[in-house]
Amino acid sequence: MPSVETIIAGLKKVQAIRLKTSHSSLIKGALIPIILIIAFSVRLLPIRWGYYLSEFDPYYQYRQVKYITEHGLYGENGWIEWRDFMSWYPYGNRVARTTYLGLPLTAAALYFALDGLGIQLVPSPSLDPLLSDPVYNLCVIFPVIMATATCLVIYFVGKDLGGESVGLLAALFLALDSSYINRTSLGWFDDETIGIFGILLFVLFFLRSIDENKPLKTSLQYAVAAGLSLGYLCASWGASRYPVVMTAMFALVLLVAHRYSSRLLLSYAIIFLLTLLVAVNVPYLGFGFIYEVFFLPVYAVLFALLIAEINQRAKTSRQKLTYILILLSLVIVLAVFLWSRGMIKGLETKFLSVLNPFVRFESPIVESVAEHRPSAWGTFYYNFGVGVFFMPVGLFFASVMATNPSLFMIIFGLTSIFFASSMIRLNIIMSPVLSLLWALGVVRLLRPFILSLMETPQAPRQKTRFGRILGRETAAGIVAMMFILLTLTYVVGADFIAGPLAQGARVYTQAFAPTTIASAGMSAKPSSISRDWIDTLIWLRENTPSSPPYGNTVVASWWDYGYWITAMANRTTLADNGTWNWTQIQQIGLMFMSNETEAIKILKKYDVTHVIVFTTFDTQGRITMAGGDEGKWEWMAKIPGLDPKPFGNYTLGLDWIDVNKNGQVDSSDTTSANKLGENTTLYKLMRYGREVTVYGYSSVKLQYFEEAHFSQEHGSPQAAPGTSVVPLVCVYKVQYPET
Repeated sequence: MPSVETIIAGLKKVQAIRLKTSHSSLIKGALIPIILIIAFSVRLLPIRWGYYLSEFDPYYQYRQVKYITEHGLYGENGWIEWRDFMSWYPYGNRVARTTYLGLPLTAAALYFALDGLGIQLVPSPSLDPLLSDPVYNLCVIFPVIMATATCLVIYFVGKDLGGESVGLLAALFLALDSSYINRTSLGWFDDETIGIFGILLFVLFFLRSIDENKPLKTSLQYAVAAGLSLGYLCASWGASRYPVVMTAMFALVLLVAHRYSSRLLLSYAIIFLLTLLVAVNVPYLGFGFIYEVFFLPVYAVLFALLIAEINQRAKTSRQKLTYILILLSLVIVLAVFLWSRGMIKGLETKFLSVLNPFVRFESPIVESVAEHRPSAWGTFYYNFGVGVFFMPVGLFFASVMATNPSLFMIIFGLTSIFFASSMIRLNIIMSPVLSLLWALGVVRLLRPFILSLMETPQAPRQKTRFGRILGRETAAGIVAMMFILLTLTYVVGADFIAGPLAQGARVYTQAFAPTTIASAGMSAKPSSISRDWIDTLIWLRENTPSSPPYGNTVVASWWDYGYWITAMANRTTLADNGTWNWTQIQQIGLMFMSNETEAIKILKKYDVTHVIVFTTFDTQGRITMAGGDEGKWEWMAKIPGLDPKPFGNYTLGLDWIDVNKNGQVDSSDTTSANKLGENTTLYKLMRYGREVTVYGYSSVKLQYFEEAHFSQEHGSPQAAPGTSVVPLVCVYKVQYPET
């Protein structure tokens, strides 16, 4: 038996090998998990309204993941060969030719990994076919997982930019960024969930690959990782064009600033070689991706980098001139060849409209999407709070630092402001760089004051003027003021000056917003779930025959609802939220804006059996414009090329008469019925449903349509919980005339 002395000596040895860490390291090590928990938790708040996918596109993405898990990528029935006849009937949709692969493939890979580990994705038995599907459950929680991972990545980017404190603050700011929460909260299963993650991952690896302080082997590894990250991003999100061009711009800035190095050329070449190798193997992109206009700056900068390399290596001016002329000749010949063959592709309208916002007015189908509209400057303050004011501060300190990472952030920041201003959807592009610059600005501003607080008080013989200004009390006040500003953003709300009309902290209101289908597709926010759309889709799934080829059910609705109908009701539609078949969307709009006689001819061409319309009104039957088709009819007219004014200059079927000629709608004005608008199929279907719901009967006589299912009971309108708005989903069965 060992003696007491032996035991004590053994314990001392164990004590000697214990983990030694500083107090600051413990705090930083604890802060990272706390920030990640915050990022995860705040995005779970919509679960109050149910476990659903949000908006429309995520339902389409879910169907792709489901298909990949069941049929795989390749083979006769694989995703690559999938022609989805449940949408865009009767032509179907060649999914691989119209869709990015990155998101569904990532989610499918995660599903197989979790399934292999035996992790249950169906917590409890359910009769709902979606909630009992483990793939669906993963898709709902996937955005929350990816947002949390993105906050971890931005921590490392911020750490490389300005140190540990910048990384921690940047992660916290992104975790609580309302624009980012809007696209990564529970159920928002769309490209942005991996898009921002891919951008930050690429930025992290790229900036490390050109760091001259790292060994060449390490830089090459980072360059490969950056190339694969950018290739993954190109395979996942249309906005990948942005970091591609931004990287070329950054390399050009380094060249002009006399910061060229062979490592920059090597990293640049490896990154774009791997990016193109990945992208051309994505069916939606193919080899045409190489010839897109936005890639021309990449080639031009590569040419400039090669010239710089020649300038460094050539020993004589004659050699330099010879090599440059040979290189220039090859570039000119290649450019002329591609141009003459028509291989250089222009930008799609939606991308061109970001660079030139006026282009979207030439395309009603692009303009009709609310998230494609320009951002007002007030939107930035409302979304980002006081971070808007710290972004210029961060830009200033980044320019003072003048390191490669800081120069990249300057380009990233300035360009993101332009794109976020051009299209409100792209506020999410601005979120990560604003978080980084905000963190940099706060840390650099507070550093002297915090150092002042940390200094041991001394009694100097004579206080200097600066010493009196920067005393401990002043420093403490400045630090406290910074926390107050953050409180105004994250606790009180950026709109606190609005008084009783203030909505509160944007992070809370955005994170606590219900999923779209749980709020019945309304712009009004209910206090609890509103099941109008959910119950209608369940009815459609359970009470109508199957769709072709096993049945005949084909549903026509405005394109917004197509993904819901195919995913939740399992029924074929004429159109969904994709925009690749503009002709068919025009036909649907024309059908709704025509009278019944003309509408039935269009429906007959597509063998439509049911038509769905959605309208909102109050319990007295007055239109509320809360997200229904009564607010979308103008686009149904514009997209087919019709002028909406003859159908009603106030709203569909109603003309406004400006009695006092002041050009404004006020109480002295009157309205009159517009016969052309009242005779449209859309107006009659909405009014019939509204009147039957409010009064139990309708004055509208339908010729070729009969009620199949209404989401509200006759004569008993029920407003959505906590609102005064009645959401009504109407399903009509088409009655074709006998021939």
